[in-house]
Parts: sequence; C-alpha cells; structure tokens
Amino acid sequence: MRPFQSQVVLGLLIIASYSATQLSAHDGPDPICHWTFREELIDGQKLKARLGPDGKFSRTPEISRDAWGQFAVFSGRRAECQIAQYLNEIKQILPVQIMTVAAWVAIDQPETWGGLAGTIQDNGDAESGWLLGYSDEVFTFALASKGADDGDGKLTYLKGQTKYELGRFYQVVAVYDGQSMQLYVNGQLEAESNVQSGPLLYPSSGPFVLGAYHDQDEYHSLKGKLREIAIYHIAAKATWVSKDFERLQALANAQSTSGQNALSYIVQPFLQYGTQTGMSVVWQAGGATSGDVHWGPTAECNNVQPATANGQVYTGRIEGLQPNTQYFYRAVSKAADGQTLQSDTSTFQTAFGPGTPLAFAVISDTQKNPKVSGTIAQHVWGQRPHFLLLPGDLVDQGKRDSDWREEFFPSLSPLISRVPLYPVLGNHEQNAKNYFDSMDLPDPEYYYTFSYGDADFFMIDSNRKVDPESEQYRWLEEKLAASKAIWKFACHHHPPYSSDENDYGDLWKTSHSTRGDLRVRQLVPLYEKYGVDIVWTGHIHSYERTWPVREGLAVTSGGTIYMVTGGGGGNLETPGPYRPFFQNHVHRSHHYVMVHIHGKTLELRSYTLENQLFDTVTLQKQ
Repeated sequence: MRPFQSQVVLGLLIIASYSATQLSAHDGPDPICHWTFREELIDGQKLKARLGPDGKFSRTPEISRDAWGQFAVFSGRRAECQIAQYLNEIKQILPVQIMTVAAWVAIDQPETWGGLAGTIQDNGDAESGWLLGYSDEVFTFALASKGADDGDGKLTYLKGQTKYELGRFYQVVAVYDGQSMQLYVNGQLEAESNVQSGPLLYPSSGPFVLGAYHDQDEYHSLKGKLREIAIYHIAAKATWVSKDFERLQALANAQSTSGQNALSYIVQPFLQYGTQTGMSVVWQAGGATSGDVHWGPTAECNNVQPATANGQVYTGRIEGLQPNTQYFYRAVSKAADGQTLQSDTSTFQTAFGPGTPLAFAVISDTQKNPKVSGTIAQHVWGQRPHFLLLPGDLVDQGKRDSDWREEFFPSLSPLISRVPLYPVLGNHEQNAKNYFDSMDLPDPEYYYTFSYGDADFFMIDSNRKVDPESEQYRWLEEKLAASKAIWKFACHHHPPYSSDENDYGDLWKTSHSTRGDLRVRQLVPLYEKYGVDIVWTGHIHSYERTWPVREGLAVTSGGTIYMVTGGGGGNLETPGPYRPFFQNHVHRSHHYVMVHIHGKTLELRSYTLENQLFDTVTLQKQ
C-alpha cells in the first residue's frame, strides 16, 4: 500500500438515523443502495437491504440499541457483511462517475487499514476501486478513476482531520463529483483532492463488502458499530451534509457507547526476553491510558512495575530477579477515569547459567492456522519447556492486524503467557510494524542473541542481507567468536539445506534444484568455523533433520545439523523424490520439537499434532 497522500480529504456521509420504529424524514434524493442494521432486517446471516442488493454476514453481528435506534456490533473477527462475492454481480447498479457514500459509524479498535464500505484492490502498483474506511486515528476515503489511471490504476487516499474517539458515533461522508474528492466528518469539510477525474476505475474482480478492508492480499475486519450505510449516484453538497448532521447532532455528541473505549484486552499478556535477572511482560489493551505489571514470589503480586506504552501496546520490564526462580505476575490496565482491568495471574521462571539442565521448544510457521498452533501450544506447555524458539512466519500477513490479535497471540497464549517467546522474522511478517510494536527484544530486534544454561542462541533475519559484507554477517561472526557456551544454536527463517519438492526447483519436472536457500547458505562457513551445533529454520512446511554437514559433505561428527521445523500450522509441503546427501529424516505433518540439554548431552524429540513421538536423536559432546 502507498501511504496516505497529503492535502487530500476523506468523506463518509452519515445519514439520518432511524428512530426505534421508523425512518426520520430527510430532504434530498433517495440512495441507490441503503443498508440499516436492525433486528427485523437480519435473518441468520442475511441482511435485507432497504434499497439495493441484500448482504450476507460471515458472522452474524450482535444488534444493540440506544436512544436513536438500533445498530450492529462487529466483533473484528472476520465479521464482514458481503454484498457481492464477485463485483460483476452488482456492478451495473454501482456509481459510474459521480457518487456519495454515507454512514453512521463508531470505531472500537483502530486499524492501520480499516474498511467500512466499498470494493478495492491495492496490490503493489495495481490499484482500483473505492473504499470508505479509517486508519488508526482518522476516517479515510480511497478512490481510483480512469482519468488518473497510470496503466495499472492509481488510488488517492484521503485522510480526515478529526481524530475519532473510540466508541463514539460519527457522521462521515465521502463524495466524488467526477473532478474532485471530498471528505466530511460530522458535517464539516476536512479535506479534498482533485487528483482523480472521470469515470470510476473498478477492479476486474473482488468482493464488495461492508465492515472490512478486503482486497486480494489483505484483510482487516471492523471492530466497531455500523448504524447504516448508503450510496448515492449524485455528489452531495456541503449544505446537505451539514443539515443531515444537524438532525442527528445529539447522537454524535452523545457519550461513547463503551466498545473499545471500555477497558479490554486486545492481546493477553505474554512473556519475552527472559534473562537470569529480568523478564518482559507485553500486552495490548483498548481504552487504557496506562498500565502496570504486578509481580512477586507469590500470587499476591505485591510488587509493581510501571509499563511503557506504545499506542495500545504495553511493556513492563521487570529487573532485579533471582536466577532460576518462579515468579507470579498479572497485568493491570488503567483508564483515564480511574477504572482498572486485571489480567489473570500467571507465572514465569527466570533463566539460569551453565550447569543447570535446560529444555526448550521449537515451533515454526504458525501462520494462518490457530486451531493447529493452539493445539501444539497446549502440547508444548504440557512438557513444561523453559522457553519457545520460533523461526519465523508467526502470521500469514504481518500487516494484517487480525492475524496477530485473532490468530497468533490467542492460539499461543496458553504457552507464551508462561514461558518467554524468542522469535525471528519470516517472509510473511513482511517486516511489518505490527511485529516490531509487539515484540520486546534487544535492538535492532531483527537480530539478537541470548543465553540459557549451557547454550547460546544467535537469532538472524534471513529476509535481510546475510552476505559476508552485511551488518548481520559481521555481527554474527563477532558474537560466535566470543561464545564460550558448550552448545551453540543459530535461528533464522530460510533453510540453507532442504529436500523440499519445489521451493528450490520443481523436482517432479526437473532434476535441477539448489536444495536450499543459496543466499542464506552464505552463513554456513561461519557455522562450521565456530562450531554451531544446530541451525533452526522454517519456511518449508514440513520436518527435516540433516546429517551433520561440513564442507558440503555429510559427516559423523564436527558438522552442523540443519533442522526445518515448519509444521506449526501452515499448509503442509512434501519432500522431493530425490534423497540429497544431507537428508537424514524427513516427515510431513504438523509438529513441534523439544530439546533437552544437560551438560554435554543433548536429546532432541519431535512430536506430531497428535502428540506422538516420530523422531529422536541424542548428541554427545566429547
């Protein structure tokens, strides 16, 4: 997506609200499409339109009411209302060159890219359609026209000036007259642009939805409220918008209807970067202005650590702890009015130095499958590891808020609320702000190192440069050279060695394959020079354990083992028909790995989704 352009306006017209029993009279033309969210118009997942095509909810919303009538409460969990799965089904009734789109809306949870009504495709340089939406602070309007078409379409994003208050209803109007775009919020023009002109440029395919931003590669559903939405084939004048707002100004001035303005946990507390003397507690809260971590050696949690805030993300870093000790904690979020909300009380164990037995879990590629990753998390917690190592692709689309809030964090919460999470970036994280906002790791966060017991861990972002001249390569060599640990592990997303059937050459059609990521294979000389024992990777959605590898050969000792552990949730992949020299054990299933270390002994055990052991190996240092 391109960032919002400056000096442009978003408009979303809020139409006159219904009373409890009937629609208020209004001046002006009738809409071509009109949807109100009332009990008598909803039958299961069907929304009956006042005018235009009916809609279908992916999840039937809760219907609530206030003094001005009824409205739908969208949960944010893929709860869109689809007016058409394919745009061609309704294209003949949509505006051609002149339009107004209008709604009463309340936002309960901000989104970087939020949608309220429309059809849009914003995929790289391919841009088309229009969308009434919102950002993490203001309302927005995006539109593409044939007059501004640069060959594959060009969207203008309009950005309002009024920062919406969570839970409060707003009148917003988006207008396009064939020559300019305009934005009104609560009856006031807030910005405009004349970049677009001529007929609207619609996508060749895609859905038309209410309550979501939904294009080919991104999806963000509304957590908030819709009272009504209408589309007109005329361009609303400022006087019409203003009069329409005045009729319902009392609704806009009413106190917010709780929603995200009330305290709530968007992401339950989880643990990061545990050391012998410290632990980070991270969570996301709506409606909060501050937060604390209450902690202690007992469940009373009598100590208080103020948390730092980054938007809705709160981080409490507890220091001064004792090594290898159990502590209790809970997060407390506070609202401006003094209201507080406590999380459940949980526990954590601090790290320890050499000489103490260590156990940790490895899960990778949890993306897009919370049912599987949640089951695995429960199995792993049953084994009581000290921490979780996650070699990337935590989510399917890193820029999509719902992937984090509704899939990744909830599914892994039973585990990462008890043990710290140590991740690296995968390609699906898209280097997104969501990742860096959510994690509390040493700067620059995309590479870092940590120690536990007799092991050192070196965490790398294999999406970035790793050649010998790169920053990460030089950092890695410095850290490896300084390591005195008995066991050394590297972790990054892409595998230097892989038996996969088609990621590195289609082995069902040709015998040519690089059998691993050649770019990341540039790190192999470092691993061999400094005696890295195991390299943990993902990316390929299957399991593979290599023989020890050194100088391009399988060896019995003195080499590095490469593990692919990509069975945390993503669609499964298959080994190719050829068995390369490095292959020891391949397995196609969702899975996790447990590693147990005691001094110079390492035991590795791998388990299926059904918690059945399928691979085990013991390594012994001399």
